[in-house]
Amino acid sequence: MKHGTRSPSDIRSTFSTNLRILCEQHPSVSDLSRKLEINRTQFNRYLSGESFPRPDILDRICSFFDVDARILLEPVETLWDRETILNGSFLREFIGAPVSDLPPKKLPSGLFRYSRSSFLKPNFYISGLVLIFRGRENTTYVRYFEPCETLQFQGLRTHKDLREFRGYAVRHDEGISIVSTRKAAKISQFTFIARTPLAETEFWSGHITRGGREERHDPPLTRIVYEYLGKNTGQILATARKSGFLNASDLEPFHRYLLKADES
Repeated sequence: MKHGTRSPSDIRSTFSTNLRILCEQHPSVSDLSRKLEINRTQFNRYLSGESFPRPDILDRICSFFDVDARILLEPVETLWDRETILNGSFLREFIGAPVSDLPPKKLPSGLFRYSRSSFLKPNFYISGLVLIFRGRENTTYVRYFEPCETLQFQGLRTHKDLREFRGYAVRHDEGISIVSTRKAAKISQFTFIARTPLAETEFWSGHITRGGREERHDPPLTRIVYEYLGKNTGQILATARKSGFLNASDLEPFHRYLLKADES
């Protein structure tokens, strides 16, 4: 796209406006400047339109906010609109609204402990951590890493790219659907969970299935439990240390109950 001649002040103004919009999803500018490793005074100059960053700093900002250098020239909202799929005109009324309308009271942001039956080892379970967070336009994102032990069992490397799953959560009837995949969509997982009536705020239970080529012994569907850990550092660290294959007796008691592990 060709642009008319832009003066340095025009570029600074556009960039500062875009940067302020991007910063709205972060409660603390001081914390944000630390994460970006940019001097707070200099960062304030970017926000006020007094200056714009040199190329390496611009690249750091773009990578952090998942945008590109067009934020110097175009309103950031137009960059988002071009990349919208679920909220585009074709899907907005079918998927878009539930994607952007999943309030924290239905599924809070933060770390969760999950437990499920293993797809690979009969009579074993998998436990680990899942991060739920909100992005732009109120989209609820999901990120987690498959435990190293499950990859080692398959004779695979435990590289981050093979373990990481990313996805999104969408309001679905009385529950929540989660679609997640490894990098390059190599393996997908589909989860449906609903708040457990036996617990007021902390537990969600449902089912998970994998998308991909079916192996002979793989169960097509298995139960899964999410438990919200909030800021309970002790529980978070304990879950991280315990992630991987578990016997039924190693599961948290209420997880074991919801997974019906004692009935297996």
